Amino acid sequence: RVDKDTFKQIFRDYWGPFQQRHPRYQDRHVQAVIDKMLGCGTLEAGYTTYLCPHCLEEKRVAFSCKSSFCLSCCKVYVDEWEAHIGRTLYEGVSYRHTVLTMPDALHLEFYRNRALLADLMQCGVAMLSDALSWFTKVKLEAGYVVVLETAGRSGHWNPHLHILMTSGGMTPQKRWREVDYFPFTVLHKKWQYHLFTMLKQRVGTRAIKAKIDALWRKYSRGLVAYLEEGKVPAGGEGLAYYLAQYVVSPPISLRRILRYDGQRVRYWYNDHKTKQRQEEEVSALTFIGRMVQHILPKGFHRMRY
Repeated sequence: RVDKDTFKQIFRDYWGPFQQRHPRYQDRHVQAVIDKMLGCGTLEAGYTTYLCPHCLEEKRVAFSCKSSFCLSCCKVYVDEWEAHIGRTLYEGVSYRHTVLTMPDALHLEFYRNRALLADLMQCGVAMLSDALSWFTKVKLEAGYVVVLETAGRSGHWNPHLHILMTSGGMTPQKRWREVDYFPFTVLHKKWQYHLFTMLKQRVGTRAIKAKIDALWRKYSRGLVAYLEEGKVPAGGEGLAYYLAQYVVSPPISLRRILRYDGQRVRYWYNDHKTKQRQEEEVSALTFIGRMVQHILPKGFHRMRY
């Protein structure tokens, strides 16, 4: 039976062997995240004592860990971050939702060097700013909420950006200019240019330059820069919650875990290409690897605006 303790039990059984096999995760910050999740709801991790004034009976209530990696606590965090994102949006301003992805061949670069993830977020904003100015022939200053997501639907490493951008911007004369149309083909090419240029500058090795040159030839029409048709309602109702889930939720929810038999884990996800439910069964060590690879360095901000 899968319950709230199933996720913890997988880590209790195999976290030690996993660290021995993958030394890069013998990290204080990663260990602290795991310890916090495993201690959630236990008296050993702290508690509050309540005393009945009539019968003097004591009751101890264990603290929750309030960790975004915990399947029990993430719902509260999502609600808090939804309110936080909502407060950053301008009242009465329409927004557009943009998704920026990259070829699979580049995923490993961002896995090895997590510092590139911050550059990726800045690169996405620079591209949209460039595209707006190119299309309107005026240097517009727009507003952006940038959310980094590293997990694909199956839990694999798949870094990409979700950006909530204002549907227009301020001109140098401090006047608002609405932009009702965005050229999709231009976004594809400009995203390709900005991403590849950033990687050549930041990494700079012969291997990455050769890989990018090959990707230029392979993706002659540019990379995927998906912009949802139509504007998000003023204030971003609904989308704020959608983005908040990427900021604070673990890469899998409890309802998606189907079975754990002590050795293997079976779970499901909605395939992005087929739009159908897919089930996958992997070893417990593989499952843990797919989860902990999305723990980012201490102090890293997944959302910037």
